[in-house]
Amino acid sequence: MNPVRVCVVGVGRAGVVHATNFRDNVPGAFVAAVVDANLELAEERTKDLGVDLFFSDLHQALDRAEIDAVCITTPTFTHAEIAIEAAKAGKHIFCEKPMAISLDEADCMIEAAEEAGVKLQIGFMRRFDPLFVTAKERIEDGEIGRPMVIRSLTRGPGLPPRWACDPRTSNGMLAEVNSHDFDTIRWLADAEFERIWAEANTLKCFDLKEEFPNFYDNAIVSLRLSNGTLGIIDGSCPVDYGYDARAEILGSEGVILIGELQDRAVTTCTKQAGVVTSTFRSWRNRFRDAYIAEARHFVECILQDRDPLVTGHDGRKAVEAVLAANESVRSGRPVSLPLD
Repeated sequence: MNPVRVCVVGVGRAGVVHATNFRDNVPGAFVAAVVDANLELAEERTKDLGVDLFFSDLHQALDRAEIDAVCITTPTFTHAEIAIEAAKAGKHIFCEKPMAISLDEADCMIEAAEEAGVKLQIGFMRRFDPLFVTAKERIEDGEIGRPMVIRSLTRGPGLPPRWACDPRTSNGMLAEVNSHDFDTIRWLADAEFERIWAEANTLKCFDLKEEFPNFYDNAIVSLRLSNGTLGIIDGSCPVDYGYDARAEILGSEGVILIGELQDRAVTTCTKQAGVVTSTFRSWRNRFRDAYIAEARHFVECILQDRDPLVTGHDGRKAVEAVLAANESVRSGRPVSLPLD
């Protein structure tokens, strides 16, 4: 069976992670080309990755390279255009979160993939993380009874790229940092969002607030789901102390805790400092295995003609929840879903 030839579009931090995984950790995959608007960066990455072809836009890659799939890790506001172009060319699509800026964009991406008969997978890697997968299985087995409250938090150690600090091009930190939390709660609860109430504020990056009036660096979201489950999202970026991603599911008969703040790979103990352990430095460390697993799943779905576990529909639901949360922040009122 021929390998799946992948073109990685966007070779920043996330793009390099995905490209390296497709190259080193995904049987049946081959990185055929890379694309980046910064052509010098694209050329530099090809040397690091051992890839022969690099381009400044996807159109060039589609014309001049033999590829079967694209991996999109560009800024959110570019996702729809790239995904639709790839679908029309008959290429399978892996798209990083957030899926899109608007519901119209998400709908167009889904429609283009369906019309072309190609796979569309969204990068919610927590669904492939061993700890989260185990928690999901235990919930389904009824170990803690009926889920009543699900709490999920993500705190980023440093600010994302500049475009992500402007809510007009990113939908804000609730999209850039906390899209995973919305998806995690919906997935673990196995229910749809019914009502969202959010509070957000700028408590640290005051210079960004001056530049982008709708910027915020801290947010709390209260959720109600269609089966009665309640949810809470705690988001903050930057927090400086490390990357922090945890969840808790309170059930009618017990509780499940997912994740830790500490990376226990190295722990020291001295008389002067006591016990000292390190935190996760970034999302790349905390979810390394999950990123590999989702990439393997994407390629397996192509080779075996199966639907991905994380679809465009799932990506759209997270976009809708983020939009509702941002509207709640602006209005100071709860927002009902689905949105009009």
